[in-house]
Amino acid sequence: MRKIRTLIVDDEPLAREGIRMLLRDDSEIAITGECGDGSEAVERIIEQGPDLVFLDVQMPEMNGFDVLDQVGTDAMPSIIFVTAFDKYALQAFDVHAIDYLLKPFTRERFVKALEKAKIQIRDRGIDESHERPQASIEDLDRRERYLDRIVVKSPGRIFFLDVRQIDWIEAADTYVRLHSARESHLVRGTMSRLEARLDPNRFLRVHRSIIVNLERVKEFHPLFHGEYAILLHDATQLTSGRSYRNRLQLLLENLF
Repeated sequence: MRKIRTLIVDDEPLAREGIRMLLRDDSEIAITGECGDGSEAVERIIEQGPDLVFLDVQMPEMNGFDVLDQVGTDAMPSIIFVTAFDKYALQAFDVHAIDYLLKPFTRERFVKALEKAKIQIRDRGIDESHERPQASIEDLDRRERYLDRIVVKSPGRIFFLDVRQIDWIEAADTYVRLHSARESHLVRGTMSRLEARLDPNRFLRVHRSIIVNLERVKEFHPLFHGEYAILLHDATQLTSGRSYRNRLQLLLENLF
């Protein structure tokens, strides 16, 4: 059986260490990483797609509920909240958290929450392993939800960038670079994972390393072997990849 990929999120190093120690001897768990703040947690969840997240509620800049809001329903792992404050309990269950661990908690209480998580994750895996002939209305609605904002960390601040403000996106090793007006922002992640979270009616991948906001495109110019020169409204010039010519041709056919 595949191990349960688990992410630990808490701004207190000792709290992360405590959870890691409690999970250390569990053969069903594989700890994929730790995060000390909410923005890093969003990046890791989107990039790694863990099965389970131990999530602190109260963190600087972005709290646990902000993290869930940014990740979105379609990418949501199973969540166990871990916090020193009981006032968030009702809100935690409103977002369908598996459990709510109030610090300080006992080993027995932790194990109980973990067992609940294992049951839910196993059941979810069984459900997803069987093809359903027709998706439910709820599933369709969930698929139609795309990113509205992206968390950007820059020196001295963390902010949300509205995706409508993005002109184009390029790959940058283990990051992606978001071009918006005259600024650019590095965000950890892959092109494929980000592409899956963007509205395909607004964003189109035209190259292995390029995604464009179609509302920013001014002109297409055919080149050789199925490539296109793409001119944006801000005079940026891009070139599509040959392997993406079918996407562009289909787009152009639907425009006329």
